[in-house]
Amino acid sequence: MLRIGLTGGIGAGKSTVSSTFDELGGIVVDGDVIAREVVEPGTEGLAALVEAFGDGILRPDGALDRPALAAVAFSDDEKRKTLNGIVHPLVGRRREELIAAAPADAVIIEDIPLLVESQMAPMFPLVIIVHADEDLRVARLIEHRGFTEADARARIAAQATEEQRRAVADVWLDNSGTADDLVARARDLWHNRIVLFAANVNAGRCATAQPRLVPADPGWPDQAGRILARLATACGHRAVRIDHIGSTAVPGLDAKDVIDVQVTVPSLDVADELRDALLAAGYPRIAAISEDTPHTDDASLWQKRVHASADPGRPTNVHLRVDGRPNQRFALLFRDWLRADESARDEYLALKRRVVAAAPANTADYADAKEPWFVDAYRRACAWADDTGWRP
Repeated sequence: MLRIGLTGGIGAGKSTVSSTFDELGGIVVDGDVIAREVVEPGTEGLAALVEAFGDGILRPDGALDRPALAAVAFSDDEKRKTLNGIVHPLVGRRREELIAAAPADAVIIEDIPLLVESQMAPMFPLVIIVHADEDLRVARLIEHRGFTEADARARIAAQATEEQRRAVADVWLDNSGTADDLVARARDLWHNRIVLFAANVNAGRCATAQPRLVPADPGWPDQAGRILARLATACGHRAVRIDHIGSTAVPGLDAKDVIDVQVTVPSLDVADELRDALLAAGYPRIAAISEDTPHTDDASLWQKRVHASADPGRPTNVHLRVDGRPNQRFALLFRDWLRADESARDEYLALKRRVVAAAPANTADYADAKEPWFVDAYRRACAWADDTGWRP
């Protein structure tokens, strides 16, 4: 099962994307629909709203008067928090019930209006944001939903900012054009990323990455930040720490477009316990890899577990290493050494370019070809750590 978080500001066009995914075979769990269901007459949700905001939010027939509730609840932050505190837990409980009833190989599209505001993004292997500029959204709300301009802008102001949404977006769908344009982009995303991602997760298979260098991308740290948050949610207290490592963690260094992450764990038993949680987060295990090349006499201290992303749109390697062991420390040391030592960084880049020029067949061959250089690099990095007093 692949669970995808879909959101966007009011009037952005999220429903168009949701409907498109539904037509293509996704199972849409719509937060708006559930939010209406949990406050229907006779529900505990409606009773709680009346207790909090008074019976002025009810229509004569006893049903919820949504405009009246909005006028009260969106008038200040405290009342909005009260509203969310009542509705969100009820919606979450019902959402989990619907997901539990879905087939094991389903693609679940969780359409959640306040996904960003509720800090739910790290719960999903993929987060899709639908966006349109504020003035365009206001015009749509006035034309299609009967809002006044003041009401539209108040609702928009009460939601997450564009900056906050960009921070969690794995996919950013711009809806400044026509509805047909948005549908075309959503269909392309479905066929060329989501379907492949879901098939990989269901098969326990990692997406492949080509062993080629690309120019340093200033967006890599932000992408890594989203991955770290996702892994922190999946691993919980069992992770000692989680770090962005490898070449993409070194500013200005050309690299393969693969994010490397280290999850530090207390033991390899804990790493094995995390296998299912990491798969659910979109990171199947690579069973064939169980150790790093040793650079000390005791090879057993270089054992690890490796998972990698099933998402073809964001290749990622996740290395699980035991706290305090030399391979765990070296992953952090090597990154920091390259950040600090320009000559070492240039030397490593030259090595990578020579290896790529030799056309390795796959990423494993690429890694093996670099390994002889690491024998001396390990010694030099350790000497640098001693000289500078480096600590992980």
